[in-house]
Amino acid sequence: MHLTSVSPILNVADVPASITWFEKLGFARSFTHNSGGMIAAAASSDHHGPANFAGVYCGDVMIFLCHNAQGLRGGKPARFDGSDDFGATWMSLWLGTPSEVDAVHETARQLGITITRPPTDEPWRVRECRIMHPDGHVFRFSAHIKLV
Repeated sequence: MHLTSVSPILNVADVPASITWFEKLGFARSFTHNSGGMIAAAASSDHHGPANFAGVYCGDVMIFLCHNAQGLRGGKPARFDGSDDFGATWMSLWLGTPSEVDAVHETARQLGITITRPPTDEPWRVRECRIMHPDGHVFRFSAHIKLV
């Protein structure tokens, strides 16, 4: 077996709002879908209603967003208890440099996105920060720390 990528599926309460959340972080929309099928130009809705499934991407990473299905969400409102969440998905998203981790943190801070851990140099030689999606999903933005 040789896997070439993975696309997690996040259970979200509102697909268009989740797309907007990801776009603020630098992701782009790939596609949107509702009961009428694919929505032209990946719009948030059409005459069949709002998107209930979508894809967002950044670089080679694609994340699917599914309205009220295909997985768990954290509690409503999103809950976080220090080191673990309660039912939502956690993901490590890898960046090229520790300074990029700091930049994601600063963007999240400026946007008022929930930060569950500021940039930290971990003992396993990774700098990471953690932010939380409104539905409780936790994103660990990480970069390897090079030894000098």
